[in-house]
Amino acid sequence: MNFNEAYYCKADAKGRVMLPSALKNRLLPVLKDGFVLKRSVSGACLELWPMSRWNDMMLNIKKLNRFVKKNNDFIRIFMAGVKEVEIDNAGRLLIPKNLMGIAGITKEIALSPSIDIIEIWDQNNYEKAIKISDKEFEVLAEEVMGDFGENIPDVS
Repeated sequence: MNFNEAYYCKADAKGRVMLPSALKNRLLPVLKDGFVLKRSVSGACLELWPMSRWNDMMLNIKKLNRFVKKNNDFIRIFMAGVKEVEIDNAGRLLIPKNLMGIAGITKEIALSPSIDIIEIWDQNNYEKAIKISDKEFEVLAEEVMGDFGENIPDVS
């Protein structure tokens, strides 16, 4: 499952987020399996992982040699604050207070697609994170996508 659209919503004082109905509908195939919510590896945001995608990631992490210190350090930090969560029948997601603090989430939230997971941002932080000039984005796109050669379709 890939996510392709950003959504904006609000969190209440208890950390409950009413997901937009379009996103809830998109999540229907994986809703019953649950999700994992964790802090992001890069960026001041949270990541919402569908359980099947999380289980795939855990298979990869289990392959790491635990006798290598940097592997243990990575696992410890990667798993810090991980929380299994569900989206209730009303379409609400409860974000634990500690995770809200880690991501700097106050009230206004951006739900940003990140291929097969959803990033959850404080809206102001999200707007700052994606603010880039056209020229800077052109350079970034070339650096990241330029090595695909002739096999990548024209996306301009």
